[in-house]
Amino acid sequence: MEQYKKEFIEFMVDSNVLKFGEFTLKSGRKSPFFMNAGAYVTGSQLRKLGEYYAKAIYDNYGADFDVLFGPAYKGIPLSVATAMAFSGLYNKEIRYCSNRKEVKDHGDVGILLGSDLNDGDRVVIIEDVTTSGKSIEETFPILREQANVDVVGLMVSLNRQERGKTQQNALAEIREIYGIETGAIVTMEEVVEHLYNKTYNGRVLIDDKMKEAIDAYYAQYGAK
Repeated sequence: MEQYKKEFIEFMVDSNVLKFGEFTLKSGRKSPFFMNAGAYVTGSQLRKLGEYYAKAIYDNYGADFDVLFGPAYKGIPLSVATAMAFSGLYNKEIRYCSNRKEVKDHGDVGILLGSDLNDGDRVVIIEDVTTSGKSIEETFPILREQANVDVVGLMVSLNRQERGKTQQNALAEIREIYGIETGAIVTMEEVVEHLYNKTYNGRVLIDDKMKEAIDAYYAQYGAK
């Protein structure tokens, strides 16, 4: 496994973003692990996170795009931090854009925050994690209603490697349905590989019991 992936896994743990236990996801699934990008709250955390995303996006899609779109709410700081990192790392100005949950009818009117979307804009969608593809179902209509944009791809930080509405991996399903590329900084398989029965900061985060719970989860929800 590449060193930066190991560092990112540990960064998620250190930031209290990646947790192990019992959690109910937005999809309704009961999961033994949970990834919450809302726990990135400090300046140094957001700076590092933006750099990890920027590198992953550059490696997957290059720099030939115009806008980073972060769906509300967690996608807002992700798109801002990554746009800043992209400028610093690759000397390319990428606009950030996000949506509001409710349309604003005064002042800065409309449903968008940040940049407007224009016909022909090349857009990369940035999210924390995609479990079942529900968030993309909500995001695509927003983009299409604003302008005739070209969605280059989707980048998440963690590929949970579980099925969406079919037996496919949720990211693979999104790729097939919407015709866009998908990528992740790390996969859950890599997380398990790096942390299983290893002591990190005085704790074993994935011991045999937790590994059994993760295996059982994937037996039920894992992509084939």
